[in-house]
Amino acid sequence: MDHDSVKLYYGKVLKSSDDLKTSACCTADAMPAPLRPLAARIHDEVSSKYYGCGLVCPSEMTGRRVLDLGAGSGRDAYMLAQLVGENGEVVGVDMTDEQLAVARRHVEWHAQKFGYAKPNTRFLHGYIERLDELGLEPGSFDVIVSNCVINLSIDKPAVLKGAFDLLKPGGELYFSDVYADRRIPEHLVRDPELYGECLSGALYWNDFLSLARRAGFLDPRLVTSRPMDVNNAALQKKLGAARFFSATYRLFKLDGLEHACEDYGQAVIYKGTLSEEPDTFVLDGHHHIEKGRVFPVCGNTWRMLGETRFADHFTFIGNFDTHYGIFPGCGTSIPFTAADDLDGTSGACC
Repeated sequence: MDHDSVKLYYGKVLKSSDDLKTSACCTADAMPAPLRPLAARIHDEVSSKYYGCGLVCPSEMTGRRVLDLGAGSGRDAYMLAQLVGENGEVVGVDMTDEQLAVARRHVEWHAQKFGYAKPNTRFLHGYIERLDELGLEPGSFDVIVSNCVINLSIDKPAVLKGAFDLLKPGGELYFSDVYADRRIPEHLVRDPELYGECLSGALYWNDFLSLARRAGFLDPRLVTSRPMDVNNAALQKKLGAARFFSATYRLFKLDGLEHACEDYGQAVIYKGTLSEEPDTFVLDGHHHIEKGRVFPVCGNTWRMLGETRFADHFTFIGNFDTHYGIFPGCGTSIPFTAADDLDGTSGACC
């Protein structure tokens, strides 16, 4: 597969999200209530050309600098522009001229809609595999997001390494994408329709974890996942028994992370000071941390909370002086759930 095939599909073949043949590039999750007013302020043309499989609006974003990989028509960028506020910045990158034209056409419109004196968004033409060519300063972004785009990349290791290099220490890559339960055969990867529908470019989940760790993200955390139905008989026949999942991961750029969830007898208490999450802070699918509760954590989770933008919202108990072994349940089986039914309240790490 090559860039031109993907640009053709998203620039010429698809005129709106209604033209997609499957639901792979569509967000099935209900939008949380706090985000609905933000979505309502997005220009109709931008929303009509939105292709995404998840929600990429993490908490604690005021004043942050954000990079959106594969920004497309700009819907996520304009959502994030409201979360970071007038003093924050959102930079979108996309390779498809038709999509970029839509995003750029409405920069001033959104600034006025949001009540900003000047725009806090800009959109760059470029390739997410070659982020080092865009003149972006290494180590300058607090958060990098992407929504159902990395599966379309022709060099996924380069995307992950480029994102790692652009993040500040303690920054995170927070993104939704499509994953497969097995490696997709090469002849299907070369099928432009399957690739454009976000299916045959999907990584086998275990290969993704290996690539992420190789790029420097040593402990990928799964936030949400759901099984995907390929609701097109012809495409399903080509794909055979392969199963696909939409999943949102967060990958932190942190020194000192270990390859497994090690127990040092530590715990945290969430203060409830994040306006988006006043009662329960959700780090990932296994860490739903209630306000005021003493919540046991592994060393990696301790760092993800204590050495990132979330530090002021927690009280920390313990240190790294004594090691008590590994948290139970840290295995290597397929991580995705048949339905998002984890309540995340056990305190076990993985």
